[in-house]
Amino acid sequence: MCALWIALLVCCASPLAAQEFTTLKGHGGPIMDIAVNMDGQVATASFDNSVGLWTGRVPQWLDGHAAAVTTLAYWSEVSLVSGGDDLSVRFWPGVSVSRVLGRHLGKVTDLAISQEAQLVASASWDGTIGLWPLSNEWGPAMYPPLDAPRGRFLSAPGGVNAVAFDGPSRLYAGTSTGVLLLFDLATDSAPLPLVSHGFGINVVLTNGDWIAYGAVDGGTRVIQPDTGAQIADLTLDRRPILALAYHAETAQLAVGDGHGYIMIVDTDRWQIARDFRAMRHGPVWALAFSPDGQTVYAGGLDDVVYAWPVALLDELESPQGSGQRSFLRDPETMPNGERQFMRKCSICHALTAGPSRKAGPTLHGVFGRQAGTLPDYRYSDTLDGSDIIWSETTIDALFDTGPDHYIPGSKMPMQVIARPEDRADLIGFLKSATLGDAK
Repeated sequence: MCALWIALLVCCASPLAAQEFTTLKGHGGPIMDIAVNMDGQVATASFDNSVGLWTGRVPQWLDGHAAAVTTLAYWSEVSLVSGGDDLSVRFWPGVSVSRVLGRHLGKVTDLAISQEAQLVASASWDGTIGLWPLSNEWGPAMYPPLDAPRGRFLSAPGGVNAVAFDGPSRLYAGTSTGVLLLFDLATDSAPLPLVSHGFGINVVLTNGDWIAYGAVDGGTRVIQPDTGAQIADLTLDRRPILALAYHAETAQLAVGDGHGYIMIVDTDRWQIARDFRAMRHGPVWALAFSPDGQTVYAGGLDDVVYAWPVALLDELESPQGSGQRSFLRDPETMPNGERQFMRKCSICHALTAGPSRKAGPTLHGVFGRQAGTLPDYRYSDTLDGSDIIWSETTIDALFDTGPDHYIPGSKMPMQVIARPEDRADLIGFLKSATLGDAK
């Protein structure tokens, strides 16, 4: 890691001050989303199935989702809403226990909050937008009441990747088909297509006077809310666009992309003010500003949140030369078995003994172990009490047909290693990396 990076690494127990670089470490998987409240408390959503609430650099874990937490938003200074790959939308009223507001038929991709309408909107790959009533009167002792009105769904063409409220009745939605829609919730009329981009729209953000959106092809555009007329085109030769954040008082728009860069845009002039590679490897999936706009938080494939001082972005060296182990380090430097593990297994599974915050159980001592029996891990009903014994034969079969066929109903993602020699190399690596525990 470069000397300047080390010099700026600050360990503090209070909210981060301006001009300080730091990291938030503790999650067991990639960072999927970040939110910051007005007091400066950072909340993080992770592939490890948890929400992190950070006081300085000390986390409190909110565990309730059964799969990756993909999106979250503050409802108030002390309560959160989250959505995940387990298809649920959850409300956290300032305590470590949540209640499900509703469920989709596909993964939840984004959330939007309207305090005026007392509504939470959730986007999903099932082609719908969920609208969930929520009240500030629902405190920890009674949230939400069992007799609270249930939500309703709006239909959209294709999966819905992003939602954004503009006041209590205007809701924008970006879809996988590349259409940006305006829903009028007051009239329940058919949605108005504002843009047909041609490539999937991943993220949408509005301040009422303009709408910014980012797309799969790298398109980064700003349009008028009513007509869809273009205000600015900020597209660079980097794709896809995966994250947006806005700070009104400093007129800053942050754009994160698949190459790991953060672009800071001056929205008064619609000019790029800063452009910086913020991630060691991989994309920027999550962005949020501090309350004063002087720090931008970024998350991605690493299980770390980076907090960058905006004013120094052009002066800092990026972390790409840090030399630390990463999920996407150069595959040519790895033996084939390790490469298969890093690509197929490492996001979810650790190789070391003891508990971890990764989404799956540790693989330490996996050979000879009965599936679904590791203490202190919450298995799916399918694996809990399974009669499968992990061995060269069963691990080979798992990746030959894919977990969705070999163990239908498990939480393991769908993936196949087609070449027998690749499966054999993976098994050989696992046997050596789990401390010789093969039986």
